[in-house]
Amino acid sequence: MTEPLHKRKGSLGGTVRAVLWGFLGVRRNADYQNDIARLNPLHLIAVGVGMAFLFVLALILLVNWVAG
Repeated sequence: MTEPLHKRKGSLGGTVRAVLWGFLGVRRNADYQNDIARLNPLHLIAVGVGMAFLFVLALILLVNWVAG
């Protein structure tokens, strides 16, 4: 039987790597399946939202710098 979703213990580095690969849109199926089995979905969502916020902030700063 599989471990409950909220009890999964994935590393922060592994979660960040999985989100970055997701942003790029390229990932081997075996690595994807490994991430699905190992990482906590709530951690993936939190890191994904945080990284999306940082990406938008970086774009805003870049536009202000170029237009300024």
